[in-house]
Amino acid sequence: MAQRIGFVSLGCAKNLVNSEQMMCLLSEAGYEVTGDTSDVDAVVVNTCGFIDSAKSEAIDTILGLAEIKAEGGIGKIIVTGCLAERYRDEILRELPEVDAVAGVGSFFDITDVVSRTLAGERFSVYGKLDQPEPETGRVLTTSPVWEYIQLAEGCDNRCAYCVIPDLRGPVRSRAREDVVAEAEQLAENGIRELIVVAQDITRYGTDLYGRKMLAPLLRELCAIEGLHWIRLHYLYPDEIDDELISVIAEEKKILKYLDIPVQHINDGILARMNRRGTGEEIRDLFRKLRERIDGVVLRTSLITGLPGEGEAEFEELCAFLREARIERAGVFPYSPEEGTPAASMDRPTEETARRRAELVMELQAGVMDGYNESRIGTVTEVLAEGFDGTRWYGRSYAESPDIDGRILFTAEEDADLDGFVLVEITGDIDGEPVGKYVGPAED
Repeated sequence: MAQRIGFVSLGCAKNLVNSEQMMCLLSEAGYEVTGDTSDVDAVVVNTCGFIDSAKSEAIDTILGLAEIKAEGGIGKIIVTGCLAERYRDEILRELPEVDAVAGVGSFFDITDVVSRTLAGERFSVYGKLDQPEPETGRVLTTSPVWEYIQLAEGCDNRCAYCVIPDLRGPVRSRAREDVVAEAEQLAENGIRELIVVAQDITRYGTDLYGRKMLAPLLRELCAIEGLHWIRLHYLYPDEIDDELISVIAEEKKILKYLDIPVQHINDGILARMNRRGTGEEIRDLFRKLRERIDGVVLRTSLITGLPGEGEAEFEELCAFLREARIERAGVFPYSPEEGTPAASMDRPTEETARRRAELVMELQAGVMDGYNESRIGTVTEVLAEGFDGTRWYGRSYAESPDIDGRILFTAEEDADLDGFVLVEITGDIDGEPVGKYVGPAED
């Protein structure tokens, strides 16, 4: 009987892709991989270690698994990912329940790691972070109809508050033909929505081809039969050029939904945080996107309480949000990360950062209410994903999985909805649009 290896994947979509790759490698080696965390020979915990809340979640997860291990439900515990990379020496020393630790550079050594651990070794291993990422298959775990595709590993941006380049290494783009081949395979497997991810997809290809290659790659992805939606995540604002905007505007398969983390709008804070560009350039970009991409929905990430943020700088951020009317925003109080330049800079108190985050979220709630109200009476294409016993639910182009909520809608009791449908928006419940089924969408 094959030995059973459970998996827990924490953190971002890119981490999930790595978990799926490790699951595939173990499956090919003859192990049975599962999402179960009991009655298994080992559990692999692929951790996030980006900010304090992610570190706490990872440690709590490991301690919870340790309890199951003590009761005999788990044979071994293996910790991988960013927390493992960040705290190389501490994990085995501070958590005796952990049997092995593998850093980010050792994802693709997981078969050897598991074999050695099951044989009784207790060890840690850390591969190089600048090596090219090998191509491997994945055990798909997200959805039968949508999936992530990762263009590159690592990051070169070196924002002053961010530890990711130290945990993930420099940018290593995948070969264009490998990305297209994977996308074609996903489409053949029934994937209809492809979510393109990397730390910064706008710089895709700069290391491999000497120039930005996202725009031509997107043209190739749009030509793949079977793919219906292509969603873009994590575009660095100063790298969005006219060629890319034209591709997004012209290609029907590319969703008019752009995730562009700006973090702040004040010039002084942007410079201090080593962010390229100015506040006015961000404003100009958002205006250009509104003008050139019909119906575009913008998502961004914002940090309150960054070093240098006084009341004037915070008010500038709020004024920008009132003006830009960004439909989707994630707002986070600044979390100083050890080892980053920003951690040693003077900054507002944690209480001030939290209070400002709450104020921004209140402001954004009003923006969201206005956006939802503007959708009432419109008919939108929705990817139907299930039935909750009362209503059907799904997402339109304006909702990305796991972060933007859903659209709830009614249909005839005997309806068997599958794939893309048309829904008339009639209102909203607790910030989520509601509507009624109109008919099938054209494919």
